[in-house]
Amino acid sequence: MQLSLWATLLAACFVISFTPGAGAINTMGNSLNVGFRRSIWGILGQQAALIVHILIVAAGLGVLVAGSPVAFEIIRYAGAAYLVYLGIRQLLAKPQPQAVDEGEGADEGSDEGDGAADGEADAARRAPNASAESRWSMFRRGLWVNLLNPKAIVFFLAFLPQFIRPELPLLPQYLIVGLTVVVVDVIVMWGFFAVAAHSLRRFTRSVRGQRILNGIFGSLFIAVGVLLAVVH
Repeated sequence: MQLSLWATLLAACFVISFTPGAGAINTMGNSLNVGFRRSIWGILGQQAALIVHILIVAAGLGVLVAGSPVAFEIIRYAGAAYLVYLGIRQLLAKPQPQAVDEGEGADEGSDEGDGAADGEADAARRAPNASAESRWSMFRRGLWVNLLNPKAIVFFLAFLPQFIRPELPLLPQYLIVGLTVVVVDVIVMWGFFAVAAHSLRRFTRSVRGQRILNGIFGSLFIAVGVLLAVVH
């Protein structure tokens, strides 16, 4: 692949990744709930879905999905229903009361002047969110969030051919395109959306803050799901 063509691909990938969508919402929600570092597992699941989409398009199955109204509609409504389900689950999520005790535990530790107590307070502060969801669960959810989006297949079907030269060996080209798409999306998801959400994590230390954030992200998931279902 020519350097100029790859530079165009790189710029396009950054623009696409920065466009807010279900993946960005999922990443921000993970960063808030389980922390910046552990949010990478949801991002990796989303990348696995992108690789599947690229393989589908490379194998020619994307044409079948795009050309079959029934298959397209089934996948589209399944994806919309899954996003709405995630939104409802987020809205109904119970706040972690332990997080509220952070300030009280810190005050007691300072009164006693005991360094060990401070360490216990730090552990208690991390425990509620760290054990909230397993890595595999986050990976699986990220996978389905991106996988159940037939418009992504149609998008890649229109996007990838712009950077593929049929007269050249196809496998190296698809490898370059796939690697570029995945690396850029990881950089944007983890380096921007996860970081942005992590800066709001102080709100998760109170029950009220957790309810507000659950309401915001639950509503966003539902809104994206509804848009996926009604916008053609």
